[in-house]
Amino acid sequence: MAKELPATARTGRDKQRYSESGERLVCGIVPLTKAKDRVLLIQSARRTGWVLPKGGWETDEATPQDAAKREAWEEAGIQVTVTRDLGSIPDTRPAKDITSTAPRASYRFFEATVDTEAATWPESYKRSRMWMSYAQAKAALANRPELLAALEKSSVVR
Repeated sequence: MAKELPATARTGRDKQRYSESGERLVCGIVPLTKAKDRVLLIQSARRTGWVLPKGGWETDEATPQDAAKREAWEEAGIQVTVTRDLGSIPDTRPAKDITSTAPRASYRFFEATVDTEAATWPESYKRSRMWMSYAQAKAALANRPELLAALEKSSVVR
């Protein structure tokens, strides 16, 4: 029997993993259709605009991939099959934008195929999702260099 997915999203950073240099370890998914011709973006919870599902790698998760798949479920309501490790992406925010509530991060993204989309999910009350072409997603992520870098590393059809 398949593991039941949680109905609520995790909150807080008490289980957050950090690198030896103090960077918050953040994992995410570039969710694609099986044909790789569309990418699924979600509404940002704190800002306006669209983002990729991502969040902190927590101490009770064995791998970055586990964290990325959990974030995909919590934020986008999708179950995915990871097809490729897109590697690490540095945080390029200027020092003035780094704060105690928004520390420097190290991003690790995975390309994945979306297997299922739930009608409701842990963050469906505050996020919607939308399938976009590469060009639409590129424009939507233009002000988020770390997310744009993940999109560019993926094999989405251009």
